[in-house]
Amino acid sequence: MKFIMINRQFLYSICFFFLVSSYSCSSQRKGQIKPLNAEIDSAPNIVWIVAEDMSANIAAFGDSTISTPILDQLAKEGVKYNNVYTPSPVCSPARSALITGMYPTALGTHNMRTGPWWDGVPSPARLERYERFTPKGVIAYEAVPPPKVKMFTEILRKSGYYTSNNSKEDYQFLKTATAWDACDDDADWRGRKSDQPFFSVFNLFATHESQIWERAEDNLLVDKDLEVPVPAYLPDTKISRRDIRRMYSNIVEMDKQVGDILDKLEADGLLDNTIIMWYTDHGGPFPRQKRSLHDSGIKVPMIIRHPDKQLVGTEDNRMISFVDFAPTILSLVGIKPPEYMQGKAFLGDFKREQEPKYIYAATDRFDKFYDQARAVRDKRFKYIKYYRPEIPIFFPIGYRENMAMMKELHRLREKDSLTEIQKIWFKPTKPSEVLYDTEKDPHEVVNLAGNPEYREMLLELREENAVFVKSIDDLGFINEKELIEKFWPNGIQPQTEQPIIDIDNNNIVSISCETNGATIGYRLNASPTVGSTDSWKIYSGEFQIKNGDVIEVVAHRIGFQPSTVKTVQHSRSKN
Repeated sequence: MKFIMINRQFLYSICFFFLVSSYSCSSQRKGQIKPLNAEIDSAPNIVWIVAEDMSANIAAFGDSTISTPILDQLAKEGVKYNNVYTPSPVCSPARSALITGMYPTALGTHNMRTGPWWDGVPSPARLERYERFTPKGVIAYEAVPPPKVKMFTEILRKSGYYTSNNSKEDYQFLKTATAWDACDDDADWRGRKSDQPFFSVFNLFATHESQIWERAEDNLLVDKDLEVPVPAYLPDTKISRRDIRRMYSNIVEMDKQVGDILDKLEADGLLDNTIIMWYTDHGGPFPRQKRSLHDSGIKVPMIIRHPDKQLVGTEDNRMISFVDFAPTILSLVGIKPPEYMQGKAFLGDFKREQEPKYIYAATDRFDKFYDQARAVRDKRFKYIKYYRPEIPIFFPIGYRENMAMMKELHRLREKDSLTEIQKIWFKPTKPSEVLYDTEKDPHEVVNLAGNPEYREMLLELREENAVFVKSIDDLGFINEKELIEKFWPNGIQPQTEQPIIDIDNNNIVSISCETNGATIGYRLNASPTVGSTDSWKIYSGEFQIKNGDVIEVVAHRIGFQPSTVKTVQHSRSKN
């Protein structure tokens, strides 16, 4: 494959060039990013490749346990981001932040999960499964963000971009009808018009938590006796090491899948004029990783490869949150991010002028289990506030209980054979607050909150947490049943009003909807028949039609039921 089969002498030449040129790599490694080429900025193609449930377990970020040649090469040709964090250590709330540029606790998307919306089909089977994993009396519901909030892909589409998603959604609300040009297992950029810029998302399931137990008996893509690192908070046993080897094997598979996407870009002549962003949706698949506010749950690796080898081989240590991704994409294509977005662009025309000092994260309900915790982190110290210290950190999440390593933890716990570090997770209560020095204590097992030497830092981050939750009007402080009532009065999902279509004497069409915040989509002469899967165009102003044209119109506000599709065949009698 051309992407990785690069002549060695050519690599040496690149290295030599960056050693002797006046291009200051050292300053960029401190986060001073050079502006991208203006011509490329005007309408760049952008691809997101999102691996699930994975921490920085690849050589590019310091873990050389396995070889991942595709990602290693991507890192050599791009920028490694070393301080990227999700505001939630589980997929649905995290993805709501990615698609809106807002914190889950500000949107009401913070509980995992609110409804069986991950594939857009709330079928009886999905509802039954939802009820098994949800507290009694909590109905399946969609979060209802404020009316100004949009899926940012709508903004891209309005500006002329082709958008595709392959294919996971999972935002705690249904995608709007106008969010994507294509959203299915085959979606990519190939459905666009000639020379139309595109934004394409690929979600790679190979590294998902479930693949640890569902593929436990499958052949490994790594040596069956591979030496693997075992974090101190996990048991170093044969069973644990077997699960960890499966994780690394899944990463090898994911690496190959990334290569397939890059091959397709190259085959279409697009690899060298597309911004490629690879990252993961939250931390690793194991206990005390996914669903945890420790860095093992919220810190993720990210690589961005720019066209024309801009910023090649550099590192960026700025603090970046998932809420910054949506405004950054808009900024890269020359669109000013809307004011409501809580994130700030870290690249592009509207790049933030001041870098943030902190990032923020939160956890609330997981399946049937309620807890509430908030985290604030600077580049070194992590503060976690536990609002329910009377209960354990650990919950027997049904999904996670399938994992052999989780069963191993229970077995060792019953035998009282866990180490002191491993026992922390299972203690019947927890401190109301913890403080970690992540530089000296990367696994976050030594609580410094009671240490007088760190009193000043404790007070600083404690105050920062209090200010932040107030500033975003954190909805995690509302009882979930009350939150549902706020979103769905009397437990009934609000309905987007029917769009109003007006066609004047000059065949000019204007469309409106009385639902505040609704986006209007329309199709003109959809083929092969009315009601086809042709993507909806976003209505942004009047347009002209011809006699006999058939117009379909739909309106949809996030969290509301979409309107029914309204169909009009234009026919005007000649006088």
